[in-house]
Amino acid sequence: MPNLVTRNILPIAILVYHQIDEAPSKGQPFRSLYVAPKAFTRQMALLDFLGYRGLSMSALIPYLLGEKSGKVVGLTFDDGYLNNLTYALPVLQRFGFSSTCYAVSALAGKTNSWDADIGIGQTQLMTNGEMAQWVAGGQEIGSHTKSHVDLTTVARDVAAGEISSGTRDLQAIFQRPIKNFCYPFGRYRPEHVEMVAADGYVTATTTSRGRCHAGCSLLELPRVPVLKSTTLPLLWLKMASRYEDKRSV
Repeated sequence: MPNLVTRNILPIAILVYHQIDEAPSKGQPFRSLYVAPKAFTRQMALLDFLGYRGLSMSALIPYLLGEKSGKVVGLTFDDGYLNNLTYALPVLQRFGFSSTCYAVSALAGKTNSWDADIGIGQTQLMTNGEMAQWVAGGQEIGSHTKSHVDLTTVARDVAAGEISSGTRDLQAIFQRPIKNFCYPFGRYRPEHVEMVAADGYVTATTTSRGRCHAGCSLLELPRVPVLKSTTLPLLWLKMASRYEDKRSV
């Protein structure tokens, strides 16, 4: 399979969400990463109204490769929060959308402990059983490594182990290949892309901002952040214009 987005596609936005819940009180760090359930519902309704189909990464691959065409947008959720299952899943099902949730395999049923040192509140992550409910509900699980380490701060063998262990853990749970990966914190180096490729992943997403254009590496895909402050008109601009492309980093 080619490792580049085909030259024949129109730009495709891959939206990235974190928590679907009411934001904590003002002054709390990273409260911008919360999207309220009602706001999320309105956003999915807007996609549907505009004729877009929300797709998981696996379902999006044929569009990235130019094998299919249409008005599509990728839907991704980072970290595997339980509130994704509680609030996002019913809305996704209502509109017939699929999505990919990137799970941290060793922290299933625990909390976002990687955030504790910087003062971010701890939130429940899905258990293995709850992730199975997510999959049974028509959604997809991808890997976010074994323990959400910053790959750029650990030794090469540790990074390789984090990537491969996350793969094996999730494949053992779901008894199916796990083909989509997300770099924790969005941080990686060329050798980590090589590790992801060697582990058999077909796509890997980053936190680089922008839509997917011809020539993008399937293992370094940019995404479009959806935040607490993202209004419906802004969401449309992010998907349908060069708004995010100009913010590429």
